[in-house]
Amino acid sequence: MSPSPTALLCLGLCLGRVPAQSGPLPKPSLQALPSSLVPLEKPVTLRCQGPPGVDLYRLEKLSSSSYQDQAVLFIPAMKTHLAGRYRCSYQNRSLWSLPSDQLELVATGVFAKPSLSAQPGPAVSSGGDVTLQCQTRGGFDQFALYKEGDPAPYKNSERWYRASFPIITVTAAHSGTYRCYSFSSTNPYLWSAPSDPLELLVTGTSVTPSLLPTEPPSSVAGPARQYYTTGNLVRICLGAVILILLAGFLAEDWHSRRKRLRPRVRAVQRPLPPLPQTRKSHGGQDGGRPDVHSRGLRS
Repeated sequence: MSPSPTALLCLGLCLGRVPAQSGPLPKPSLQALPSSLVPLEKPVTLRCQGPPGVDLYRLEKLSSSSYQDQAVLFIPAMKTHLAGRYRCSYQNRSLWSLPSDQLELVATGVFAKPSLSAQPGPAVSSGGDVTLQCQTRGGFDQFALYKEGDPAPYKNSERWYRASFPIITVTAAHSGTYRCYSFSSTNPYLWSAPSDPLELLVTGTSVTPSLLPTEPPSSVAGPARQYYTTGNLVRICLGAVILILLAGFLAEDWHSRRKRLRPRVRAVQRPLPPLPQTRKSHGGQDGGRPDVHSRGLRS
């Protein structure tokens, strides 16, 4: 009878031998702190993270022969030649891990900033549509829209010095601060400075009153006013229904109380009035007929 795999593993552990792992090791993760969009002359840190007990890390810049055997790369001041794609891996004993996902390190502020606008306006009712337009004076053919808090920008390739980013059926999640960048496809990691921030407000949702514009654009005021009018009608109808239900409950309770009290009322026993007494004739000549005067009749 041959020993089971569990018995072989226990025997190997007792002898101080661990079976070699078959196949490559799992890939590590690579991230840029604080962001992969780095303004020129600003610091950034690349960090490769693998499992505990790694023997060796290797961090390399693709499309070049440069690499370093360490997990952390600190860049004190961002330069144009440092922009590009990076990846990392690690080694345990004689095995190398799979490479991490590629990280695109972008240098921003290389060119003048574009302008960002919203059509029909920066305030849009929930469920409506809005288009963010990024426009530049340079001859760039690539544009990127970045929303604060999102992990990566939205890229779009359009010529004629502008790009449109339509947002269909907006929700509260689309509210936030947006910026756009322009760059060239020949240098995809050298971007312009970010545009001035654009605050997109989605009305008709739970938003702070102080954030609402005092005078919304005319193209947005109509749908917003219609939304609030419909909301008021719904609230009035709900209030009427609640009042009707409360009135019904009160009436039913009143009737049920009246039914419970009714059997407890008893009729008052009163004596009957005495019957009228008849007079008998003293002479007895009339054959016992009652005296007419006893019935109150007078001729």
